[in-house]
Amino acid sequence: MTIDTSSQGMRRILTLYLIALSLLDLSCGSGNSVDKSSRYMAVTKVVDGDTFWVNDGSEKGLKIRLIGVDAPESRNVFRKVVGYYGKESKQFMTTLLTGKKVRLEYDVDRLDMYRRTLAYVYLQDGTFINAELVRKGYGMVMTVPPNVRYAEKFVKLERRARNRARGLWNRKVL
Repeated sequence: MTIDTSSQGMRRILTLYLIALSLLDLSCGSGNSVDKSSRYMAVTKVVDGDTFWVNDGSEKGLKIRLIGVDAPESRNVFRKVVGYYGKESKQFMTTLLTGKKVRLEYDVDRLDMYRRTLAYVYLQDGTFINAELVRKGYGMVMTVPPNVRYAEKFVKLERRARNRARGLWNRKVL
């Protein structure tokens, strides 16, 4: 078997490769896509500053974990203890999401190791929840490759929040 290494042959190989990638994307769903229906789902429960549930039409609902950010723990769970500013972070998310509907946008991985859906989340008014959490100091950057689409944005927002002593970055001694 001989392989055509001419420029025309290489173009054919590249074209076939791109077609295969497109077909794979169509069959598996794009890793960085918006929820295919671009529908908004009602938030049903806030777990903590970076995790909540939505009504996706299933009996149980869908547990969402924000991509690229981390909030301090708001309760003692397993080996984790309540973190500094954890309760405030949960309260911020509860106020922001209660009675609201959200739209999900995905990156490369759709699920984390706990089977939570990983997403960038938007309110109907366009508020980018992941960014808002960091911007106001209720969370910090936690980039886990390959989900890095907004990593630079989150780093800039965290730096600004730290410089302005917002939220968890305001550690005034009592």
